[in-house]
Amino acid sequence: MAIKVGDKLPEATFNTIGPDGNPKPITTAEAFGGKKVALFAVPGAFTPTCTKQHLPGFVANDMALKNKGLAAIYCTAVNDIFVLNAWGQQAGADGKVQMLADGSADFAKKLGLEIDLTARGMGFRTKRYSMVVDNGVVTVLNVEEAPPNHDKSSAANMLTCTF
Repeated sequence: MAIKVGDKLPEATFNTIGPDGNPKPITTAEAFGGKKVALFAVPGAFTPTCTKQHLPGFVANDMALKNKGLAAIYCTAVNDIFVLNAWGQQAGADGKVQMLADGSADFAKKLGLEIDLTARGMGFRTKRYSMVVDNGVVTVLNVEEAPPNHDKSSAANMLTCTF
């Protein structure tokens, strides 16, 4: 069953890049506890819609979203942290969007938002979505029906949401 508004995020551990350039684990409690944040998920770093539209929208609108009361913006994908970090750097996300690698799709599966793309040679990935999380509880959730779609989960749409 997929997560819904009002649900608490499941316990999971992501990887980020630490100050020394090495992977650094971060739990959902550490990332989402005690603050209001935006989280958006993409099926894969460097994929067309993710690279040309989804991530750039959050990079361009980071201050507008933070001015609405968000402490941070996170991006997650079923990629390793080195790929996510390189993708974020290429997109100018440093200091705007923090990458949270869900390399084995554990978080996506716990949310009930995984998608099987093995027929396309991509294995299990995360569905494309965006959410606002307030102290670990989902208050806004926008899930796309198919991977190429990005309107519901876009930064522009999130700016229209009340949170």
